Amino acid sequence: MPLSSLAVQNAKARESFYLLTDGNGLHLLVNPNGSRLWRLRYRFGGKQNMLSLGSFPEISLADARAKRDDARKLLANGIDPSRQRKLDKIAAASAAKNTFGAIALEHLKNLEESGTAAATMKKGRWYLLDLASPLAELPITEITSAEILSLLKKIEKSGRRETARKVRGSIGSVFRLAITTLRATNDPTFPLRRALLKPNVQHRPAVIDEAQLGALMVAIDEYDGWPTIRAALQLIALTMTRPGEIRFMRRSEIVWPKGMWRIPAERMKMRRPHDVSLSGQALAVLRDIWPLSEGNELVLPSIRSPLKALSENAMNVALRRMGYTKDEVCAHGFRSSASTILNERGYDSDVVEAALAHQDEDRIRATYNRAKYWPQRVKLMQDWADLLDEFRRLPRKNYVSAP
Repeated sequence: MPLSSLAVQNAKARESFYLLTDGNGLHLLVNPNGSRLWRLRYRFGGKQNMLSLGSFPEISLADARAKRDDARKLLANGIDPSRQRKLDKIAAASAAKNTFGAIALEHLKNLEESGTAAATMKKGRWYLLDLASPLAELPITEITSAEILSLLKKIEKSGRRETARKVRGSIGSVFRLAITTLRATNDPTFPLRRALLKPNVQHRPAVIDEAQLGALMVAIDEYDGWPTIRAALQLIALTMTRPGEIRFMRRSEIVWPKGMWRIPAERMKMRRPHDVSLSGQALAVLRDIWPLSEGNELVLPSIRSPLKALSENAMNVALRRMGYTKDEVCAHGFRSSASTILNERGYDSDVVEAALAHQDEDRIRATYNRAKYWPQRVKLMQDWADLLDEFRRLPRKNYVSAP
């Protein structure tokens, strides 16, 4: 006869344990010390087994019956409930260890060991350890797209749209690591690719008037500050590279016989190696500055130490000293100057993009080749250097900057 809730509630301790049977193997064990334990007796593989279902009153009669029914469903499917419980405990323990935070740290360690640039590592830690910290203690397999979207929307509402997109990408990288190491089966950031607002693009100020670019180059040539800063500004204009690539230029990267600068992948934005053809003017700047870094690796060392690169703002500070405001020009803007002027003059846009190390938009094309369009790029870089010399000789006009 099935038990009633009242019978279970009134079960008192005796000198020895006794059982109250409910049916289908479920019974309540009443111990002399007063504890009351739910247990399920069942057969599996021809053997008698016992499964503990918890204690009363924490587990009510209804709860115990539900657990019994779940166990009987497993038996009907040829699964031993006791073994399944052990597997569930192992899975739960594994999930507790495989938190988002733990795998994020593993991802960051992999990036560091693969030679990722220090600046990129700093941003990665900020994205994953600070901004994504609400996910840190959650098991990787339990995190939903809704939770991630809520986190990203908070960042977005603070006005940091681009940061929200970058955080989504970083979180996705952690999930992809978890998937490849068999600790997750899906990436919940995938459905969120179009869930965020597009960032408000702020174009870097750049001189696009040829005469005023010439005037700027003259101002740089006449700059009387630290010589490596003057050389850095001359080279960033001549090579169409980014400030970080110029600041950390190393002597070992300059291939003098070929007139080439080989930038390693870890210092490039797209994490792909890039070769720069050095014009005669760029080589002349390097020859002039070369003795200052003798015995050290950095070509353009800081004023404070030959072992340290120029500071991140050194070139922009020099431009301010020359009288140019932050709304008129910045070190990164020389790339825009070159791109705009060369395209307007009819140069092949594909060659210009390759010289700028921009990622090929057609993902179906062949694997990136660091020497793509190389003969054309050699000519382009020399033409650009010659154009800068030509601009220096143009009559001066009022300053014109890019919108």
